[in-house]
Amino acid sequence: MVGKWEKVLWRKQAYPDNYIPRGIFLASLQKNPNWRPYTYWPLVVLSCSITQHLAVIFIFLAVFVRLKEQTLDPRFLVCLSIVSFSVGYAIWHALDRRLSVSEPVTHRLSGPQAAQKGNTHVGFADLKAFRSAVMMFLALMSLSPVLRTLTAATSSDSIWALAAVLFSLNALLSDYTVIRQDNAQEGLSSVLSTNAAVSASVVLASRLSSDVSVFSLMLFSIQSFALFPFLRRRLQSLSIVVWLLISLGMGSLAVWLFANLSSMVMWLIASVLVFVTFVAPAILLWAQRFKNIIRGPWDVAVPKVN
Repeated sequence: MVGKWEKVLWRKQAYPDNYIPRGIFLASLQKNPNWRPYTYWPLVVLSCSITQHLAVIFIFLAVFVRLKEQTLDPRFLVCLSIVSFSVGYAIWHALDRRLSVSEPVTHRLSGPQAAQKGNTHVGFADLKAFRSAVMMFLALMSLSPVLRTLTAATSSDSIWALAAVLFSLNALLSDYTVIRQDNAQEGLSSVLSTNAAVSASVVLASRLSSDVSVFSLMLFSIQSFALFPFLRRRLQSLSIVVWLLISLGMGSLAVWLFANLSSMVMWLIASVLVFVTFVAPAILLWAQRFKNIIRGPWDVAVPKVN
């Protein structure tokens, strides 16, 4: 009489090693485990980070065109950048204070010592931010004559192509996730994205005619591609209404800046922003029906550590 089959290999049985009874064949098959279906409007909200990033690129390009055609005063752009930096730092400081207040009570100190420690920390952070801003301001001002003649021997067609490639890399490699931890480190792709945007700004600034225009464009570039992403992630963790209003305002500003430059480019930019915000989530929602991940006992074992 043949004994009962057991799923072990260390015991001698009257069955071949690859034998499986009909009753349990594919019984442990799992399709799409741990999968949650997407819904449309949450995807639209998440896609707003991409929309904002593309809007920043379009706004920067519009500012560059106006500086090149000398329809925008570079001194006005410098003043606007300084005001934007001050407002952005104030918003960051207010959000930082709000997050510190929302911490658990067990993680916060109380009494005069806590107030004194908090004031000292805030004062040191403000001083450090002011010193960094002044150093960046002076460095860009001293490098402006060099950047203006950096690509003097290169044709403009090569500059436009290189800038297009670098901005495309910036959009593809940018980090669009929400980071709520202050100690979270930037990934390699995010660093490469920032470097690509700054490099594109450098090659475009070399096409301008004056040192003041180069300085104003590079200052605006640092704020747009190096500083604003940090504030954008902090704002993304707040109210959804505020996040949608920011996306709508930045997209409208990008379209409006190109309205007087080229109507065709304006409609192209508007189409890209609408596609990324509303059409792309619908395509992803339609494509999720074809998701088919099969899991079973034949897969490599995954250790579970408590």
